[in-house]
Amino acid sequence: MFEIQGGALLAITVVLFILKAFALVDCVARPAGRFTHADTLPKKSWLIILVIALAAHLVWLDPLNILNLVGTVAALVYLAQLRGSSH
Repeated sequence: MFEIQGGALLAITVVLFILKAFALVDCVARPAGRFTHADTLPKKSWLIILVIALAAHLVWLDPLNILNLVGTVAALVYLAQLRGSSH
């Protein structure tokens, strides 16, 4: 039973890390003008938020840690605002 829980927790941790890393790479690659067009935070602010989110994930691997939860929400908000507005 504990092996299944441990495996599930590891899978969730990896998926959330990939999500945050993808958001950060997307932010780095996206032109600064797109942030103004999407009416969201400036690129520099998103870079700071996403770097902190990814760093917190590396320090505290538990996906249920409050900093990891906040970082996950931030990455999801970034992706919803910027990836969703690119169409």
